[in-house]
Amino acid sequence: MLNALEVLTTVVVGLMVGVEFSVAFIINPILDGLPGDNGLRGRTHGARMLGAVMPFWYIGSLALSAVWAVAGWRSDGAGLVVAAAALLMLSVVMSLLLLVPTNNRVKTWTADGLPADWKEQMNRWERFHYVRVAIIIAAFTLLVAALA
Repeated sequence: MLNALEVLTTVVVGLMVGVEFSVAFIINPILDGLPGDNGLRGRTHGARMLGAVMPFWYIGSLALSAVWAVAGWRSDGAGLVVAAAALLMLSVVMSLLLLVPTNNRVKTWTADGLPADWKEQMNRWERFHYVRVAIIIAAFTLLVAALA
C-alpha cells in the first residue's frame, strides 16, 4: 500500500511540476508573442481555467506528501519526504499570499478595462511563479530521491 502511495504522490507532484514549468517557460512566452490583445485574452482564460484546478492540485499534492511522510515515517527516505512536504507547504502559502490575489484580478481583465499597472502586476506574478516553480521542482526531486 505504501508503494502505491509513493508512486501516486510522485506522479501527481510530477504532473503539477510539468504544468507549472510549461506555464512559466512555454505557454506565457507564447502568449506574450501574440499580436494585439490575444496574449492578454489567453492569460485571462488561463487564469480562470488553471485557477479553478490548481488549488486542488497543490493542496492534494501536499496532502499526499504528508500522508506518505506519516505512513512511511520509519522507512528510508522519510526525511526527504518531510522536506518535500515542507516545500509543498511553502508553495501553497506562497500561492495564497502572492500569486492568487494577482491571478484573481487577471481573470477579470478585459482589453478595455486594464489597470494602468497591469504589466507590472504580470511581471511581479511571473517572478513569484518562477520561484514557486523552483520550489516545487525541488520538492519533486526530493520525492524521487526518497523512492531510490
